[in-house]
Amino acid sequence: MDRRKFLTAGGSAAAVAAAAGFGGQYLQDKRFAVNTASVKIGAPTVKAPTLPKGAEITDIPGLSAFYTPDSQFYRVDTALVVPQVSPQSWQLRVHGMVDRPLTLTFAELMKRPMVDHDVTLTCVSDSVGGGYIGNARWQGALLADLLREAGVQRGASQIVMRDVNGMNLGVATDPVLDGRVSLLAVGMNGQPLPQEHGFPVRTVVPGLYGYVSACKWVVDMELTTFSAFDAYWSQRGWSQQGPIKTESRIDTPKGGVAAGLVMVAGVAWAQHRGIEAVEVGVDGTWRQAKLAVQDTIDTWRQWYYPWQATPGRHTLQVRATDKTGYTQTAMRHAPEPNGATGYHTIQLTVA
Repeated sequence: MDRRKFLTAGGSAAAVAAAAGFGGQYLQDKRFAVNTASVKIGAPTVKAPTLPKGAEITDIPGLSAFYTPDSQFYRVDTALVVPQVSPQSWQLRVHGMVDRPLTLTFAELMKRPMVDHDVTLTCVSDSVGGGYIGNARWQGALLADLLREAGVQRGASQIVMRDVNGMNLGVATDPVLDGRVSLLAVGMNGQPLPQEHGFPVRTVVPGLYGYVSACKWVVDMELTTFSAFDAYWSQRGWSQQGPIKTESRIDTPKGGVAAGLVMVAGVAWAQHRGIEAVEVGVDGTWRQAKLAVQDTIDTWRQWYYPWQATPGRHTLQVRATDKTGYTQTAMRHAPEPNGATGYHTIQLTVA
């Protein structure tokens, strides 16, 4: 099965299991639920820069908020029951192609220098214009520093990350070590990670789809090579590297509108490259949209276009250009094997 079908089937199976008497597990989870409030997220050693003036647009109804609330942040994983991992028992093992294998406890992790960084996460299974994307301020320790302490050996091209259930993701070593703010994250939007988003510790690697980089409930990292190990999703036909594609989405309007001034608005993203421009197509004619100020190149960018709508049926499209000069392609492609492409297109009637 492909990833979306697997997850759909998994969700259905979970519902059936609960209805058929899976209540014992449910009650056990309720009884032994981990208290996320037991973790105190203090001031980071390295604060994220103050959000630039004009980076957040709040006065356009229907436009995605710059920071996605935890309760609205998308969730895609294979855990049918959210793992309950106690900070007191959590450990991370780093081994494989390293000079100095190590094991890190949660208390030791929390003593490391903490960094705040805004990062937009995206799921590779998202369709064009879909909702499997969200932006948050993450807090954690730099993963690259920990790996350098372990001594990554020459030729170690892949980090196999495993969660508490044994689920594995494979991320290329180079992006984690190239200077981007890759985190062993313990905080999300100023609070401890929610359980469904990986409490007490998860990984966040800017610029890569979650299926290769965003390991929730992470407890193990093995340095190896791509030729030596095929991670879970690679075995199912998804590509090994997983860089996020330059894409954009129309958030508003969604349906019929009245003639006159209509605000067309949405978000565009090209994580770790940044968005340079956004254009809105109205019935095949492209016009430059106005952009919010860029926060960092690791986050999405809000945009808007004031449209003088005339009565009739209209087609709206959007396309983004990143800071390398690449403009997203119009060619429509399914998410498999490395992310969907195409222009987000909506049709609406103006009365």
